[in-house]
Amino acid sequence: MSGGFSGAYERLLPEFMRTSGIDVSTGSGASQGAGPQTIAAQLARGVHADVVILSREGLGDLIAANKIVAGTGVDLAQVPLGVAMRAGTAKPDVRTVGAFKQLLLKADTIAMPASTSGIWMTTDLFPRLGIADKVRTKLAPRGSDATRMVAAGEVDLAVMPVSEILVAPGVAFAGAIAPEIQFVQTFSAAIVAVSKAIESSKRLIGFLCSAGAASAIRDSGMEPIAAAK
Repeated sequence: MSGGFSGAYERLLPEFMRTSGIDVSTGSGASQGAGPQTIAAQLARGVHADVVILSREGLGDLIAANKIVAGTGVDLAQVPLGVAMRAGTAKPDVRTVGAFKQLLLKADTIAMPASTSGIWMTTDLFPRLGIADKVRTKLAPRGSDATRMVAAGEVDLAVMPVSEILVAPGVAFAGAIAPEIQFVQTFSAAIVAVSKAIESSKRLIGFLCSAGAASAIRDSGMEPIAAAK
C-alpha cells in the first residue's frame, strides 16, 4: 500500500479483521517512480501481496504489466494536493495560484514525493507555472519522507496529498492548493494476479469501499469515491 490511503486504512483495518476473522499483514511502497521500494518493483522481484492499494496511475501501470486480476480494480477515494509546513511556523496563503507560485519561488527547498504527485508537479504543474527551472526541489522516496524533512527543518515545505500531511508528526497543514492548478489524486485497490486468497481479498476491498468506511476516509482528508460522484 502507498501512503495516501494509509490514514484511513490504519483506522479501518482493525474493524475489518475483527468482523471478518481474516488476518491481514500490510507492507508499504510508492505508487510510482524509480527505486526498489515502489510497489511495482517489489512485485517484480517476487514480494508477495494479495491486494494493492495505490494511485490510479500506479494501478494502470500494474494492469499494463499483467500484475492484476482483470476486473478487480476499485476506486476507493480521492484527495487533493496541499502544502505541509513545519509545526509552529506561520501558515502561508496557498489559496490562489499567485500566492502559491510566490511561496514556491521564495522557498529555499521544496520536498515532493517521488511518486504520482511529484511526477505530475515536475512534468506538468511547474512547467505550466513557468517555474520549472526556478525552484529547488528534493524528491522523497515516500510521502512520509517528505513530511519528515519538513518536520526536521531540512526543507521549507512539502507539496503532497493532503491525507499524508494530516497523519504526519511535526508538520502543519497550510491548506489545499488553488482549484485551477489542483491535481485530485484517486487511490484504488485491486487483487494481485498471483494471489491465492481471491475471496478474502474481495472482502477486504469491499469493506474499504463500503458505506461504513466513508467516515474514516473523510476524517483522513480524502473523499470516498461513491460520495464524490
